[in-house]
Amino acid sequence: MIELAPTPAPTGIDSAGLANFLRAFFAPLFLVVVSVVALFFLFTREITRFVQFLILAIAIGVIFYVPNIIEVTAKAIAGALGIK
Repeated sequence: MIELAPTPAPTGIDSAGLANFLRAFFAPLFLVVVSVVALFFLFTREITRFVQFLILAIAIGVIFYVPNIIEVTAKAIAGALGIK
């Protein structure tokens, strides 16, 4: 009979679903804040500030919601600079 050795207990924190949890938690909050600020700029007729805010909100949204965007961007920049 073959006896199997017990597998060791994992050490450290299991953070596999942490990013998905944080995205699911902060997504509605981010959208509400963006909507309120955008409506404020529209109602005060500050179109230039509204457009600037909208571009910034889209950039932040892409960074937070596209998986691995920071890693891919960092690798692309390093490759463009000739760093491996």
